[in-house]
Amino acid sequence: MPLDEDKYPAETGRRRFVSGVVGSAALSAVGVGGAAAADSLTSSSGEGGGTTTFVAVENTDGPAPRGMPIIPIEIDGGELKGHWPEYDEEAGVAIDRDYGGSGIDYSSAWFQYCGVQTSPGIYPQAEAENALLNTQGDFEWQGEYEKGATLTVDMFDDYQEWGNGIGNAGIGKPASANWRSTDEGGVSAQIIRSVEVEKMANGEGKYSSLSSSIQDFISEATDQGFIAWLNKCTHFCCVPGFKTQEGSANFGAENAIYCQCHQSVYDPFSPVQKQFVALPRPPQTEG
Repeated sequence: MPLDEDKYPAETGRRRFVSGVVGSAALSAVGVGGAAAADSLTSSSGEGGGTTTFVAVENTDGPAPRGMPIIPIEIDGGELKGHWPEYDEEAGVAIDRDYGGSGIDYSSAWFQYCGVQTSPGIYPQAEAENALLNTQGDFEWQGEYEKGATLTVDMFDDYQEWGNGIGNAGIGKPASANWRSTDEGGVSAQIIRSVEVEKMANGEGKYSSLSSSIQDFISEATDQGFIAWLNKCTHFCCVPGFKTQEGSANFGAENAIYCQCHQSVYDPFSPVQKQFVALPRPPQTEG
């Protein structure tokens, strides 16, 4: 399977623009890790990088080179959690091999890009909070609940009707969340509860064409119509959103995940299996 590359060839002006911005002081505004992400891009030192196969919400438009990695869902007493794989000392990563009988290995390396690899909670052995925590950030309904509270199933009871005036109502109810939280913070995630996810998990209708490996993975990684992903655009590390931007309609993305920075679009109901080169984590220091 070929690795995903930048969609813009090296000889184009667009590629030169992107490269120029990456090398500029503007990088200080790039999400988790900031300048540390640049160091990881240009340095061979570190731990746990390399070619990684992962399952993503598909990138369907814009400059993003690949989709964003799916976070498998667990529901524990009504609380929504993102599953973290078991630590494999020999491999040096947290990894669940043959996840859900899919033949796909779910690994902590899926999240090692865009500076996220510098987050304490992404270290394979880290003791971090797997619960998806309310951020109150993007959706008015989340303001009804305490910031930092664990998102729960009952908060999404109206998912079959919910709408906020962006795109069509009833496609799914989203929330922004903090995941793998430690005392030093966590990483950005989004979660949706949708009838489409229920159909996808059961291989119904258009989802009957999913490969058997993707189908088995999604059946295990979703629950009660919930799907989640790491919310870091793979193009330039911005934070996109499902139904967070009214302007998304101008790019045909009102019912999709839209990144307002450079107009990348992702389909949360189209899981794909891809490869990328995971960035190394900074070496851990003795406490």
